[in-house]
Amino acid sequence: MYPALQAFRAVGRRALGRCASSRAFLRGLLLLPLLPLLAGCNLTVMFPAGDVAVQQRNLVLASTGLMLLIILPVIALTLLFAWRYRASNTQARHDPDWDHSTGLEVVIWTAPLMIIIALGALTWISTHTLDPFRPLSRLEPGKPVPAQTKPLEVQVVALDWKWLFFLPEYGVASVNELAAPVNRPIAFKLTSASVMNSFYIPALAGMIYAMPGMETKLHAVINKPGAYQGLASHYSGSGFSRMTFKFHGLDGDGFDQWVAKLKSEGKELSREAYLELERPSENVPVIHYASYADGLFGSILGMCAVPGKMCMHEMMAIDAKGGAGKDSRENAARLQYDNRHTERGDEAPGATGPASHHAPRSDKPADSQDHGPHGKGQNSPAPNQLNN
Repeated sequence: MYPALQAFRAVGRRALGRCASSRAFLRGLLLLPLLPLLAGCNLTVMFPAGDVAVQQRNLVLASTGLMLLIILPVIALTLLFAWRYRASNTQARHDPDWDHSTGLEVVIWTAPLMIIIALGALTWISTHTLDPFRPLSRLEPGKPVPAQTKPLEVQVVALDWKWLFFLPEYGVASVNELAAPVNRPIAFKLTSASVMNSFYIPALAGMIYAMPGMETKLHAVINKPGAYQGLASHYSGSGFSRMTFKFHGLDGDGFDQWVAKLKSEGKELSREAYLELERPSENVPVIHYASYADGLFGSILGMCAVPGKMCMHEMMAIDAKGGAGKDSRENAARLQYDNRHTERGDEAPGATGPASHHAPRSDKPADSQDHGPHGKGQNSPAPNQLNN
């Protein structure tokens, strides 16, 4: 009786184990639909409000669908072969001398080749159609841009760590807020006053880089009214995560009211006010400007908004003539740009040499540092450098 009791207990334990594993499996299946919530993402990219973003979404879907034409059959055949030729299936045909099948080779090479050709054609066409520098040819499917329509020009400046927008048609500006009328083309002109950054409104269009001393362009249109998130999609320092803004898609009257609000409630953005705004700052609230200094965006683009600095076009004109000769020594100070925050005492947190002319920071006391062959410690300041 004792061996029989042991066998009965073993069977019971196995049964309980199977039940427990089944319950755990069911719990896992019930929790599976909650996994997307852990990503903390939204589906703005898949459900955009602008025609350019819609075309980009369609390109992603088409490319994914074409690739799945190969991926899904390969996964299915892999599982089928593993099941068909498992060790316990003695009915499966085994031919160890098989090494070639013309028909199988044709299928294996032809299908991927056709998909690659289709992807290449799709990429070529969309690359030119969705070129951010190319003006829009349509507002939405089946609705071309009217011949006399004037795009809304928006000049964008990436600062540390906020966005500055100029609307030259209306003479107003704003920080961390932008609005545009629905179904009117928007022509963005972008630059940066500091490091390279990337301008991105997921509901409107793809991202475009903003670089100091250069102007990039982006053409887009918003088709649905609403408030949409804009952000910096390129890491640019400690305030990067809070470098966001609101983009409002408004009807004609709503946009006119927004502009009127800026004109009535905003202040003037003078050169001096801009230099204060340019200082590195984080989590900046929305600021409205009823007017701004003439040529301010051009000066920012030319890297000469700071008084006494040489503009990029001046330097390029000198270079085009073969240089300034001995006068180049006097121009050198006018070309120093990267150290302007250090000179004013408002450099970004954590900045070290050589750009800041500060020694690397260390928790060790100065007298405990290792000394180099010239007798200078690691805390010695780096030599001054010219950052053009």
